[in-house]
Amino acid sequence: MDDTFASNSSNRAHRSSPAGLEIPSSRTSPVALTCYLARRRRPSALGLPTPSTSRKQDAPNLPPGHMGWPLLGETIGFLKPHKSNSIGSFLQQHCSRYGRIFKSHLFGSPTIVSCDHEFNLFILQNEEKLFQVSYPKSMQGILGKYSLIIATGEIHKKLRSFAVSFSGTSKSTPAFFHLAENMSISMMDSWKSCKPVSFYKEAKEFALKIMVKEILSIKPDEPLASKILEDFETYMRGFVSLPINIPGSAYANTVKARARLSSTVKQMIKEREQRNIVGLIEREDFLDVVLSKKSLTNDEIVSIVLDILLGGYETTATLMSLIVYFLGQAPNALENLKEEHQGIRKRKEDGEPLNWEDYKKMKFTRNVICEAMRCGNVVKFLHRKALQDVKYKDILIPSGWKVFPIFTAVNFDSALHKNPLEFNPWRWFDEETSKKVSPFGGGPRLCPGAELAKVEIACFLHHLVLNYRWKTKADDYPLAHPYVEFRRGLLLEIEPIGKIFGRES
Repeated sequence: MDDTFASNSSNRAHRSSPAGLEIPSSRTSPVALTCYLARRRRPSALGLPTPSTSRKQDAPNLPPGHMGWPLLGETIGFLKPHKSNSIGSFLQQHCSRYGRIFKSHLFGSPTIVSCDHEFNLFILQNEEKLFQVSYPKSMQGILGKYSLIIATGEIHKKLRSFAVSFSGTSKSTPAFFHLAENMSISMMDSWKSCKPVSFYKEAKEFALKIMVKEILSIKPDEPLASKILEDFETYMRGFVSLPINIPGSAYANTVKARARLSSTVKQMIKEREQRNIVGLIEREDFLDVVLSKKSLTNDEIVSIVLDILLGGYETTATLMSLIVYFLGQAPNALENLKEEHQGIRKRKEDGEPLNWEDYKKMKFTRNVICEAMRCGNVVKFLHRKALQDVKYKDILIPSGWKVFPIFTAVNFDSALHKNPLEFNPWRWFDEETSKKVSPFGGGPRLCPGAELAKVEIACFLHHLVLNYRWKTKADDYPLAHPYVEFRRGLLLEIEPIGKIFGRES
């Protein structure tokens, strides 16, 4: 989550005005975005220099670059959709012309764009010292002021500690493995009557229902689980809309959906508190644990619950879909993955569930997950701003300027990776690869749910590769908007391959 979802979701919001998963967007048309910026009537928002920014833009130590058009800067070009396993024409052209660090004007602000691995690490390592997360105010209306994506300083540390604790506790428990396996089997059983399968949609429902059960003890078949899923679908549509809060607009509907989700969680908090007063303790899920600590306000609890659900819904589902897509194009990797899981299954009794020891043996599986993050670019870029004038080598980053570390460019840098456009999970056996790629963010905002997501995906892949074969459509591939979306929803032709392993008869 944190950096991972933030980038994804912010990318979505910068379709609405990027708030770049951190959770780092654009179905927004150039005309619509122009109208929105013009409506704000502030010189800085319009891409026009104010006296202070004008002086800073002329500073001698700024990197080279181009500030673009009045009103829009270079935002439209930056957000132009492209295949997610590429850096896109905008970055390609700018890096060729100006180098791997350049200036631009994006989303209404003068910006330093970094496609340089060392500088990106410098930015992440100096979080809350020299740089700080910076998203548009419109994002607060969607995410709430206590969201991990937006919060800074001590509030962020406090909230993040609960997310880290949840992930660390849940990832190795037999109950979580059992849940992930049962949900995987249930989803695959439903495919028998579906040809083709719209996998991206299925993955989102799968990921969200697992988190709803783990966090709130709501079973997947309960009506409340369906209601939460419906509200989340509305919620996510607002991340691809202009932040104009008028009745009927996508943004307004998103704000309402968030309010409904908040109300649902608050009602559950109220019921839990009343239950605890009379001594009725029925379960011990994440919500119970947070309430027992008595260190968060109800608004903070609501926010951390929705953040974890959102990370599970968006980022985990996107990563699952990318893995299925890339494996469909890489038969050698798929065969190697299948052999690993066959070896694990042979050591177990029929129907015996997976456990933490099994997961630790899934080395190639984890490589596949990390390689899909690198090639698919779930996290394309992050939003930061300089808290003071920052000197990096011979470059000056003026105070208040936005700074965008671009992970995509680093992921496909031929100076760092051999055949960078190739999906090659074997590269992760070299420990140096993990030093060159930040698939789950970095620094104090390293995604707290990364390992939990890996466990969930590993359980799913275990049953998928042992029991099914699939084909993707030639015209269906992941696109960066800059968030990842499949052109046709990742339609799969899928069928079972003989005996169904790893389930009770």
